[in-house]
Amino acid sequence: MIERCDVAVIGAGPAGLAAAHAAAGHGARVLLLDAQPRHGGQVWRHDVVHGAPRAARDAIAALDGRVDWRAQHQVVAADGRRLLTETPDGAVEIEAAQLVLATGARELLLPFPGWTLPGVTGAGGLQALAKQGWPLAGKRVLVAGSGPLLLAAAATLRKHGATVLGIHEQASAARLAAFAAQLWRWPARAWQAVRLRAALAGVPYRSGSFVQRAFGDTHLQGVELRDANGTQQIACDHLAIGYGLVPNIELAVLLGCALDHGATHARVQADELLRTSVPGVLAAGEALGIAGLAAARIEGAIAGHVAGGDEAAARALLPARARERAFATLLARQFALDPRLRTLAEADTVVCRCEDVPLAALDGCSDPRSARLAARCGMGACQGRICGAALAELGRFPRGGLGRPPLFPARLATLAAASPSTPTRENQP
Repeated sequence: MIERCDVAVIGAGPAGLAAAHAAAGHGARVLLLDAQPRHGGQVWRHDVVHGAPRAARDAIAALDGRVDWRAQHQVVAADGRRLLTETPDGAVEIEAAQLVLATGARELLLPFPGWTLPGVTGAGGLQALAKQGWPLAGKRVLVAGSGPLLLAAAATLRKHGATVLGIHEQASAARLAAFAAQLWRWPARAWQAVRLRAALAGVPYRSGSFVQRAFGDTHLQGVELRDANGTQQIACDHLAIGYGLVPNIELAVLLGCALDHGATHARVQADELLRTSVPGVLAAGEALGIAGLAAARIEGAIAGHVAGGDEAAARALLPARARERAFATLLARQFALDPRLRTLAEADTVVCRCEDVPLAALDGCSDPRSARLAARCGMGACQGRICGAALAELGRFPRGGLGRPPLFPARLATLAAASPSTPTRENQP
């Protein structure tokens, strides 16, 4: 049996919540789907100790009685505007007249010696674990990588009792100064930065500094840092590291949406009203390129208005979107990655953690398909999301999503429940 609706919004983060609210405001029957048990996505993830942010609570409350909320609905395959989802209770097929892709982003992790040691996590990943109750009180945590996410992650970790030893930003002091000099154009961003730095009073912040090695026997014991003065070693219990975000475009690729292959990542191509190249499919938020919370909420509202049939309301938001996208351009320019970060992985450094594949095993592989065939790289549980993005950043593979069904590991019963027209496998390895 197939459920039908006017608008299906995939992703219940800030963009998805805004899209669902806007579409429902025009009388559309809206289904809001997310793989998680709660609304909020990664940015507004519920904190078991401190709860959800006020803005998240308000956005969620605004949907009450107007939107059909489907928690723990993981999209695993799609055909046109028909989705196959997996839930704890079985498979559900959904067909919508309009789809809004608000699939968000994931962290970019770059391989270096020791990055697979227990205790090394993504900056956003450790932030999420802290919000879910992971015990960090009294633990020594070093935060490293690039971008404003480092400050947000460090503030959350400290709030949960971790001892934050320092924040190490790979961007140079000159780039950071140029970035700060432009923040007056976005007062809310400037005020957010001030609040975060106040919450991190006493925590050292180092520019032009990056982790080149982690060491330990069975778990992380410390890291080796490099900056303009050379190298130093710091003992720590956890390393929270991340080099920005990568759009989640796999569902868009599976649906046949055209992509823009930018200098930093591939993103979904859309017109000014966020319509993709596939009729009836819109995209909003980080899937269109990393721009942050404010842009995601504006774009979600634009996509929701368009899906609900009110283009005038959508166009009224275009100037606000342009302002936030200008901030994204500034962010990408000033936090561009140091080329040395792409050379840290050694021949025996594992690059595919799921299948334990070292970098040397990929010599001679020119694309993800040949890597899968020759070394099983990208064949594990993450299906190439982590290693694929990393290897693209290292210049080994082209940028872009794999887009192979199923999009996530799924139960055989789920795949068997799919309608004959819904593809659930690919004839390539």
